[in-house]
This record gives sequence, C-alpha cells and structure tokens, in this order.
Amino acid sequence: MLYVFLVSVKLLGTGFEMFGAGFSERLIATTSNPLVGLFIGILATSMVQSSSMTTSTVVGFVAAGMLSIENAIPIVMGANIGTTVTCAIVSLGHITRNEEFRRAFAAASVHDFFNVMAVLILFPLELATGFLRRTALYLAGFLTGGEAVTFASPVKQVVKPAVKTIVGLTESVSGDHAAVFVALLGLLLLLASLYVLVKRTKALALGRAEVVIDRLMGRSGLAGMAMGTGITAVIQSSSVTTSLLVPLAGAGVVRLEKIFPVALGANVGTTVTALLASLAGDSRGLSIALVHLLFNLAGILIIYPYKPIRRIPLVLARKLADAAVKSKRTAAFFVIGLFYAVPGLLILIDKLL
Repeated sequence: MLYVFLVSVKLLGTGFEMFGAGFSERLIATTSNPLVGLFIGILATSMVQSSSMTTSTVVGFVAAGMLSIENAIPIVMGANIGTTVTCAIVSLGHITRNEEFRRAFAAASVHDFFNVMAVLILFPLELATGFLRRTALYLAGFLTGGEAVTFASPVKQVVKPAVKTIVGLTESVSGDHAAVFVALLGLLLLLASLYVLVKRTKALALGRAEVVIDRLMGRSGLAGMAMGTGITAVIQSSSVTTSLLVPLAGAGVVRLEKIFPVALGANVGTTVTALLASLAGDSRGLSIALVHLLFNLAGILIIYPYKPIRRIPLVLARKLADAAVKSKRTAAFFVIGLFYAVPGLLILIDKLL
C-alpha cells in the first residue's frame, strides 16, 4: 500500500505537469517584478507539485541567459512555498475524522508557515542588500567546472514503470483530456491508499512503533533535520518526504514537534538535485542553485534556534488546524487560496496593468 501511495503522489504531480509544465515555463520566463516573481514561483510549483522541477527550469533559464539571477531569486523563494501543496492535499484525506484531520492538517501546514515566515524575513532583506545573490556568486566562482554529475532517485525509478503504464493507458482512452484523468486518478488512489495506511499505522501505534520512529527521527532537532535532508537528497522529493509523515501525524504516532525539523531538513535536501546538475554548467546556473540552498539554510538559522520564534509556525499550524476542524471550508480556502487563487490573481492583475 505504501507503493500505491508513492505512485499516487507521482501521478498527481504528473497530471498537473501534463497541463501545467508549459504554462509554468512561460510564466517563469516572463517576469521582471520581484513580487510577481515570488507568486510565479508559488503558482508554477503548485501546478507541477515539484520545487525541484521549478528550480531546475530556473537554473536552465539563468544558465542560458534567459533570466537574470536577480529575477530568478524570488521565483526560487516562491517554489519553497509551492512545494508544500502536496502534503496539504494529502492531509485532506483525513477530513472525515476530526482528530486525525486536526493532527494531519497541522503537520502539513507547519511546513507552509515556516516557508512563508522565511520568505517574509528574507525576501525584503534580499531586495535591500542582495546578500544571497552576492554570497552565491562568490561561492560559485570556486565551484564551476568539472564533469556533469547525475543521480537517479530510487523512489522515482521504482514508481516510474507503474506511472508510465497508467499515463499511457489514460492517454489512449481519454486523448486530450488525459491530464485531468491522470490527476483525478492520482487523487483517488491517494485517498484510498491513505485510508489503508492510516488504519495500519493505528494498529502499529498500539505497539511500540512510536518509540522506534522517535529514535529514527532522533531526540534532537538537528538529528531530525539530518534525517529529512538525507532522505530527501536520496529520493529527490521533499513532497514525498513530508507527505509520508502526514498519515503518521494523523494517526498520532508522530508529534508535530518531531515532524517540524524533518520538514526543515527536507527543504535543504531538495536543493541537492539542482546543485549536482548545475556543477556542469557555468557560474550563473550554479549561483541560482546555491541561492536556493543558502535561502533554506538562512531560514533555518534565523527561525529554528530561538524557541519563541520557532514556536510561531507550530502555534499557527495548530490554530489553523483547529479552525479547519470547525469548518472544513477553511482547509479548502487555505489550500486553494495560498497555492492557486491568490498567486494566480496577482499575476493576472500584473499582466493586465
């Protein structure tokens, strides 16, 4: 059932990618306003449900001279917010069971609140000082050159045959509407696999599984971050890493405080793919890949070490989860508004003006 869950997450992203990738690329290539660039990053990544895809596209555009580093930085920051849409959607699988949904939605949204906080702090700071750009350019000067480095995600390789077969069958049956059906099928499989996973996770939680998971995540935040970074670097998807934790949170196996540092580590781990790919290019492509890494590290260093600040995403996530349990429309408005409606509306307004 875990395999079905992984396939469903990939199918959902593939469905969005089938009708959203070209749109996302056109968006990325046509921005000059930093604030609009930020929302383009959110919307483009929400459409394809992969910050790695967005940042890889941005790296390619910057390396080719189609996009300046200054204009690319807000897009990369927005991609960090947009990539959390997958675990937000996963949490909706618990919506019929209030206590599970409260825990699952909090686990999903704590990642959102951290990334939004990081952007609120670092976006204006970068516009005022350019410290991320300057640091990345300095580091890129020492790292350019060498042969290309490639790395195949084992998870992607395992689910690829099933996804390819399903997409092929769907295209042969539904033709031009294949993207919609692939996305819907992914969503249905996601909900079904979540239902089974949660039931089995509950059964495990009656034993000693929660103790094992606690040990795996470590008793310190740094250990949790290391775990999140390592897993995400291997599977090359922060969405998968964080989405796997949502059912565990819903079942009460893992506390929100344990999930939080793993999600932060996933932010760092997801930068590895673009970094490896960019080493074969010139300093421009590597610079924007380094900006993504430096942005995530800076966000962690500013927010996580100080308990009063660190608690803000946790408190906001719990409050939002409480509101979502009282009114399910709150959850829908949050997901649709943050990831699609608000960015899309602001981009449209900018294009019309």
